Amino acid sequence: MGPQIDIFLLAQNRLLLEALARILRKRAEFAVVHAAACTSDTVGMIANSGCKVLLIDSSVTETVGFQLVRDTVEAVAGLKVLMIGMEEDVQAFLKAVGAGAAGYVLKDASAADVVAAIRAVARDEAVCPSRLCLSLFRYVAGALTGLPNVRVKSQLGLTRRQQQLVPLIAQGLTNKEIASQLNLSEQTIKNHIHRMLQKVGAEDRLSVVEIVKVNQVFL
Repeated sequence: MGPQIDIFLLAQNRLLLEALARILRKRAEFAVVHAAACTSDTVGMIANSGCKVLLIDSSVTETVGFQLVRDTVEAVAGLKVLMIGMEEDVQAFLKAVGAGAAGYVLKDASAADVVAAIRAVARDEAVCPSRLCLSLFRYVAGALTGLPNVRVKSQLGLTRRQQQLVPLIAQGLTNKEIASQLNLSEQTIKNHIHRMLQKVGAEDRLSVVEIVKVNQVFL
């Protein structure tokens, strides 16, 4: 048996936290260093815990979104984030991957499935349902044909900043999440997206992405 895997449990439901902690503590290979609900001090608590795996229940992302995942991954080098109790939703899955999660386990998973997923992410493996895996392949294939690091030709009329927003919108990030990534105000992002809709004749933000992708007008 290898070294113990230190785990930090995060869920908004106390009963779930206690049940998960009991299940994991029965296994000698696991050490539950902390179990808590999400608060304003959560990122600091995780960083100070020395955990290797952060187990996050869906109740947390339903409350605070995926920014917490991004913040913890950035704050703790080598941290493996495993999402559990998740819906079979492509957008939520891609958001989790984009935020830095290493594992995505559906709500119908068994305790044994969760245990296996913890072991896998601790071994630097990724975990996700096979039926969602195809959506990730499709997204990456689409991104490689033009979304990352693109410079849209002048005929679309997008500024460099607006071009920068295209892949972030494609990831399904909210205006608030985009603003946080770019160190801009949420209102500034709203203004940029409004102008982008007008320039390319799109009805909504995702249509902007499709128009850029379909036109294939990259330098």
